Amino acid sequence: QVQLVESGGGLVQPGGSLRLSCVASGIILTNYGAAWYRQAPGKSRDLVAAVTSGGDTNYVDSVKGRFTISKDNALNMVYLRMNNLKPEDTAVYYCNIPIGGGAAWGQGTQVTVSS
Repeated sequence: QVQLVESGGGLVQPGGSLRLSCVASGIILTNYGAAWYRQAPGKSRDLVAAVTSGGDTNYVDSVKGRFTISKDNALNMVYLRMNNLKPEDTAVYYCNIPIGGGAAWGQGTQVTVSS
């Protein structure tokens, strides 16, 4: 059974930084890509950043140049480094690993950007 557990969220001022972490168990991350999604109150859950099994990355336009997704296959970890955070980045952030025709999801970690 695949399990994903996120951590690293919190309250940060505009312009600040956070690093989200996602530890995966029950899966060998080397063979899979991963992604981070976010969901703000009253809105849909949207893709933020993704990394392929080969290390290629892509980002939603609103976070390009500010967020960096990475994957540590040795530790079975996925990270999202977030710099220059803005109030509109406030959301619950979810780790995602596509598996076959479905996906594994973590429980989410809250990120709040406010002064």
